[in-house]
Amino acid sequence: MFKIKEEPENKQKTLRNQEKGDFDPFLERNLEHPTTNGETLTHLLKASLGTGILAMPLAFQCSGLIMGIFATVFVSFVCTYCSYSLVKCAHTLYKRIRVSSMSYADVAEVAFANGPKWSRNFSSITRQSVLWLLFVTYFGTCSVYTVIIASNFDQLFTYHMGYELNLRSFIAMLLIPLILLSYVPNLKYLAPVSMVANLLMATGLGITFYYTLCDVPNISERPVVGSLETFPTFFCLTVFAMEAIGVVMPLENNMKTPRNFLGLFGVLNVGMGGVTVVYILLGFSGYLKYGESTKSSITLNLPIEDVAAQVAKICISLAVFCTYGLQFFVCLEIMWTKIQENFKKTTTFHNYILRTVLVTLSVMIAVAVPTIGPFIGLIGAFCFSLLGIVVPVMIEFATYWNDVTVWMTIRNAVLIAVGILALIFGTASSIADIISTYDPAQAVKCAINSTLTEPTAE
Repeated sequence: MFKIKEEPENKQKTLRNQEKGDFDPFLERNLEHPTTNGETLTHLLKASLGTGILAMPLAFQCSGLIMGIFATVFVSFVCTYCSYSLVKCAHTLYKRIRVSSMSYADVAEVAFANGPKWSRNFSSITRQSVLWLLFVTYFGTCSVYTVIIASNFDQLFTYHMGYELNLRSFIAMLLIPLILLSYVPNLKYLAPVSMVANLLMATGLGITFYYTLCDVPNISERPVVGSLETFPTFFCLTVFAMEAIGVVMPLENNMKTPRNFLGLFGVLNVGMGGVTVVYILLGFSGYLKYGESTKSSITLNLPIEDVAAQVAKICISLAVFCTYGLQFFVCLEIMWTKIQENFKKTTTFHNYILRTVLVTLSVMIAVAVPTIGPFIGLIGAFCFSLLGIVVPVMIEFATYWNDVTVWMTIRNAVLIAVGILALIFGTASSIADIISTYDPAQAVKCAINSTLTEPTAE
């Protein structure tokens, strides 16, 4: 944690002038296991190509076939720009306070502590807010991942064995494998795991693309533009699927050449550009193929009796398993830093105890509440709107508060409005999901509707 005293107005200029000195934060950075550009790109792709991509055909159903393309590009631009802005501010602040790396929370604290008068009193609370929002979001994501993995294998087990096991049993079986995965010591050694996850996801998505591109109907059969009522749902599905703000600073902090993270063809832009193309292709082809029958996850539309479809489900499930390690790293870094701040005599042994405890807790939560997804969706809607859009914009204002232009003000005001809309509609959508999941009357109604619409046997 950075202890930064408030400086008088006449000393603020001195702090900013330090950026022009001979201090190079990247030459000062000393890492035991730095990651290369390729390894960082692999991690970024894995963080962004999560389970959210499987909901893109449903998102296109909400936006319309053609409008979905342009809207996806817009959401991608917002997410990428905010991540870019966060790292750019971090690089400026490195020089300003002469450090070689900072976490997301550190960047927020330093920016506010050295910003305009109104922000200085909020530096500490901003830091703590960012830390806990990140932890809650990514720890919740870890629990949801265990449910997703277990659900897919449960479906395959039921189809092949002819009887069902309790979903909680499959979740509990994941405890030991996930603990072993969490023991990967750092991002350098986690890179091969992310590479395997990318290959598995690519295989699963490749098979899914095969099904979506077979017997494709005419484009004229699908609406080009969706209704205004369903467009907010598209926005929520896409922004929370693409957002990876929590891993941006850990990835940059572990790079051998952090300057290459930014730039027109830097790791961030290349990674997010590739992710955007894949999101658009799957969303477009999936909705074109299945139309109004498109389900919440495109894999649910695949015929379970086909071997290829089963392989796709297995590959995607294993890819999610491998992704657990990257999401878990964010939680581990936050908690380990907290422990080191409060306890001086910490060892590697204590670090692995913490890893074991955190994984066990995430699995226990999933076992206790297998329908945790809607709740985490609510947390994600709230946290990612603030962390992914609003907070980076406020950090930029605080970092460059003496150089704010009219264009910066207009641009950031629009981004804040986008973040607030994502917060409102995402929260409302998640609350609706929770109500439909836990309201017995709603469940009975759905069951009756399902029975009435089921085709009769001839």
